[in-house]
Amino acid sequence: MFTPYDPPRMVYLSKRLALLLTTLLAASALIFVALDWLPGNAAQLTLGPDASPEAVLALERQMGLDQPRWVRYGQWLTGLARGDMGMSSAYDGTPVADLLLERLAVTLPLAALAMTLTVVLALAAGWWAASQHGRWGDQLVMAVTQLGLAVPSFWLGMLLVLLFAVKWQWLAAGGFPGWHSGLGGGVVPGLKALLLPAVSLALVQAAILARIARSALLDVAQEDFMRSARAKGLSRRAALWRHGLRHAAIPLLTLGGLQFTNLLAGAIVIENVFTLPGLGQLLAKAIANRDLVVVRNGVMLLTATVLVLNLVVDLLHGWIDPRLRTRTAS
Repeated sequence: MFTPYDPPRMVYLSKRLALLLTTLLAASALIFVALDWLPGNAAQLTLGPDASPEAVLALERQMGLDQPRWVRYGQWLTGLARGDMGMSSAYDGTPVADLLLERLAVTLPLAALAMTLTVVLALAAGWWAASQHGRWGDQLVMAVTQLGLAVPSFWLGMLLVLLFAVKWQWLAAGGFPGWHSGLGGGVVPGLKALLLPAVSLALVQAAILARIARSALLDVAQEDFMRSARAKGLSRRAALWRHGLRHAAIPLLTLGGLQFTNLLAGAIVIENVFTLPGLGQLLAKAIANRDLVVVRNGVMLLTATVLVLNLVVDLLHGWIDPRLRTRTAS
């Protein structure tokens, strides 16, 4: 255990924070330039094809589109620093921050539920396959995960809708009742609405993580401390469960962080399959309406979430293996 003033820890943390800020700044520049060079006129699309040139010019000035790119980029960064993301032209001047927070209340729980299912299923399958190495249990897990790697999440989502919503009518085919009680909403109805899309996301990612967990556990099983545990009377299955999972945590944690990123991206697609009012549906409509303020801030929010998650994974690596902090500080 290290103290809060441990120099290697502080150097490790400061370097990771500096890298995070630099990457965020570079990502913001790329996002701004890429969206600003898209063809089409946002003011013209907002007012419609029959709008007069004077009205379009007035709206361009109101939206700040008459300013040079570097000025608009600086204004955007200044607004982000103040927590001001601007107003949406397609949603009658609604603050973009309010729109994103409202939709994240669906997207983040969906990704978190899918990640929870992914970890539970993958660790159980990987541990079982490693404990049954070379036998039928191992071969079954590898065959099922190979099938999972070949199935796209959106296709699996449609299949789950046909089975559980259309044929058996156990769950709703789509929509979201909300987290607040009243009008059919609440925590339990909300989780039920997210269950099928979360399963369709989790099964594909669990197939990947399960194969990595199996390989990591098989490597750990060859270590001397595992042989000592077996010599003390523990079965292979119990030794892998008590000691193997903890020592295989670093590769699993790395892949798990990357998979949460994939789940966020997959959630944006799967929301349109299940008609969930999340961030994916908001960005799809904003792109269609060329509401670049919403698109720019939404993409930046997703980018920042991914980068912060990578930072958390790096810090957890340093906590699990202090040698990483020492190498970084040197």
